[in-house]
Amino acid sequence: MDNRNRRLDIVLALGIAATIVLPWYRIEKGFYSFSWLPDFPRKETVAPGILQIATYGRWWLLAVLLALGAALAARFITDPMRRGALLAAAGGLGVLFLALQGLAITATGWTWTIGETLFGQLATGQSSMGAGAVLTSICFVLIFAFGLAERGVMRGDAFVVATISMLIFLVAVFVFYPIGSMFIGAFQDFDGSVNFDGFNRNIMDSSIWSLDCVVGGARCGVAWRTLLLAIMTAAGSTTLGLAFALVATRTRFPFKKGLRLLTVLPIITPPFVIGLALTLLFGRAGVVTQSLSLLFGVEPSRWLYGLTGIWIAQVLSFTPISFLVLIGVVEGVSPSMEEASQTLRADRWRTFWKVSLPLMTPGLANAFLIGFIESMADFGNPLVLGGSHGVLSTEIFFAVVGSQNDPARAAVLAMILLCFTLSAFLAQRLWLSGKNFATVTGKGDSGAHIALPRSLSIGVHAIVIPWMIFTLVVYGMIIFGGFVKTWGLDNTLTLAHYAKAFSITLRDGSIAWTGVAWNSFWTTMEIALISAPLTAAVGLATAYVIVRQKFAGRELFEFALMMSFAIPGTVIGISYIMAFNLPPLEMTGTALVLVACFVFRNMPVGVRGGIAAMSQLDRSLDEASMTLRANSFRTIRKVILPLLRPAITAALVYSFVRAITSISAVVFLVSAQYNMATSYIVGLVENGEFGVAIAYSSMLIVVMITVILGFQLLVGERRLRRENRISATRVRISTSIQQEKTA
Repeated sequence: MDNRNRRLDIVLALGIAATIVLPWYRIEKGFYSFSWLPDFPRKETVAPGILQIATYGRWWLLAVLLALGAALAARFITDPMRRGALLAAAGGLGVLFLALQGLAITATGWTWTIGETLFGQLATGQSSMGAGAVLTSICFVLIFAFGLAERGVMRGDAFVVATISMLIFLVAVFVFYPIGSMFIGAFQDFDGSVNFDGFNRNIMDSSIWSLDCVVGGARCGVAWRTLLLAIMTAAGSTTLGLAFALVATRTRFPFKKGLRLLTVLPIITPPFVIGLALTLLFGRAGVVTQSLSLLFGVEPSRWLYGLTGIWIAQVLSFTPISFLVLIGVVEGVSPSMEEASQTLRADRWRTFWKVSLPLMTPGLANAFLIGFIESMADFGNPLVLGGSHGVLSTEIFFAVVGSQNDPARAAVLAMILLCFTLSAFLAQRLWLSGKNFATVTGKGDSGAHIALPRSLSIGVHAIVIPWMIFTLVVYGMIIFGGFVKTWGLDNTLTLAHYAKAFSITLRDGSIAWTGVAWNSFWTTMEIALISAPLTAAVGLATAYVIVRQKFAGRELFEFALMMSFAIPGTVIGISYIMAFNLPPLEMTGTALVLVACFVFRNMPVGVRGGIAAMSQLDRSLDEASMTLRANSFRTIRKVILPLLRPAITAALVYSFVRAITSISAVVFLVSAQYNMATSYIVGLVENGEFGVAIAYSSMLIVVMITVILGFQLLVGERRLRRENRISATRVRISTSIQQEKTA
């Protein structure tokens, strides 16, 4: 039996098993509860697909058996072109049919009137897809990929074709299907019928587009207020990030290590915690406010609660990300360019302004875009500090969970938010397209950058040093706020907040987790530790396909993947609610929807990290492995992955941290059973339990630092000698593969 038949037999066996031994429809208590086993296969709700057809009259599932039968018949065809064509047709039509029947038929019958017109009324409907239907869909995708490989696509490499097909399938299900459902939801009524009145009413709402703030001093519409805040935050975080990068790379600042640590801290901090710290400082009962009142008689005010407070919190939160983007760009400017400018008698200021700064344009554009998107998507800080000045993310939230209960309004607001972010994303790509910013040519240079102009050096120090002090004070408030009874009223030191959140007692010789935060804490750790490796795996697999493979539509594929980064978390959350709260895929309230959200929300970072790391690996390494008759999967496992340890670590760390600190999407998807830490802390803040909220956040910061160090120790470092790197690696590849063959 050759490899082609062996892999096809495995997939066909899984597909047939999915229709015979697995429940076809969704189990209410969850598949892994195994509560369905006593009733299987007799009861209708847990019956497999074959009995759904034969016993319960769901005749439309016959097409699934026909597609599997066609794939089974192709197994015995010897001509590879005919065999490949039949496999591709069976797999493609199988996936398409499963999607159409899932969308067209619900528990009450036909969703679309055309179905009832063509086939008449149904005696019975169907619920959401279960384990059997999902596994069958995956098998059809693999059968389709094997068919394309048989016909010579990607040089007949089934692993590569299957990887591309599966990635496209997953992105379509978990990115584009939810976004499409959200757009459709904007034109639907409460009963699901098409109704354009709600869309017209919401899109023309003066509270969204009002410009009275320009002509009459009244409050701006929420769309313009959000756009203005995003531009201000992006400009502020990019400016500060550039100042930090210049100080860290172009000056003799004595505390550079501390500077780098300070820029990392906000990344591992839950997003609304900075807003809480600002409240403890500048709120009506804050330290600074009360001190000014006592010393100078300044009456406490609510100036912090509005756009000003949100802007300060967002700049504090997103400056570190801008710094991490810009520091590599600043270091990457070739010193030879600056030396050439000075040779032509340009002074240091003119050299920086005309040579160095323009070469930093890609980094500045990326930092601005990230700050813009993060501000648009930010939910925690506007919730804590917004007051009556709501932004699109908070308005979407209250349209879904508030007294309005208007999903159509939430969809319209999410569409506006998505249009803003995608416009910025496309504008950035158009601005940078066709321009060359390369400075590293392979020729040697002195490696020493010129010093900053004196005035600029003074300016960046004047920005960075006060901001460092301010950041230290903010984090001091975060730590101290968890150890006082009632901030601003009773500053007596206490451990009561930590005890309430994380108390542990012994009952009958066993440990009892009695703290109120333990349930959400363990849920958060579980979800984050599951989603982190999945995110890294999907991201690095995508990077391998993009860098190492050439296929039609590769640029479109990469753009579609990166576009998901431009979709704010708030939009992801509301789109998942609209897509996965109803058949054919009903996942809301489960751990699976949270994992899927984190994987496909954070995947672009793993993709970009993998592309950057893989671009540094010479293709001759792959060719050496292929020459020794290793297939693509073995080449990845034995050659590529060991050399991608830094990228793997970065993807694991980022996805783990984001799974813990994310709030904008999570707040829509949590349930009583699966309540994430950030959502739980938001509830504490809304109830005025600031001490417990800060104590919980401090614990999360400590845990994240510990797990990040653990990831680094687990994955390890990439070790390469400086001399003869490629030849040494080739020898190792050859030895490893030959040993495996011998074994």
